[in-house]
Amino acid sequence: MEVDIRVVPGREVPGLVLEVPALTPQIEALAQRLSALDDGTLPGFQEDRAFLLETARLTCLYAQDKGVYTRREDGEVFSLRFRLYELEERLDAHTFVRISHSEIVNLKKVTALDLKLSGTIRMSLADGSECYVSRRYVKKIKEALKL
Repeated sequence: MEVDIRVVPGREVPGLVLEVPALTPQIEALAQRLSALDDGTLPGFQEDRAFLLETARLTCLYAQDKGVYTRREDGEVFSLRFRLYELEERLDAHTFVRISHSEIVNLKKVTALDLKLSGTIRMSLADGSECYVSRRYVKKIKEALKL
């Protein structure tokens, strides 16, 4: 596949054109994934109010009591109308990493790691909270953090 990048002065948002010999299910899937890429925001909710949350300010996203929530670096919690697997696909995979079945963490908001626990890792986050990497995800986290 050829990749060609053109700088267009005056263009406000990036655009992408795929030139293909035929429309296949793979091309359609690729187009859907590209259009769903993280634009830097997520809609979050508190009671009857909706907020546009900057993903760079989020510390973690987690499932709890049949809902999905996110916590910002200031400690505020918002409910989300996505499932964790949808968020995992939507967010930048180099920044947001799943650490357990029910939690995704923003690696840029990790302030400390405690590796003393056998088989797991305790993470301290910028909002003052702590979370634990389940044994199943320890190898993935160590690779992401280059430990």
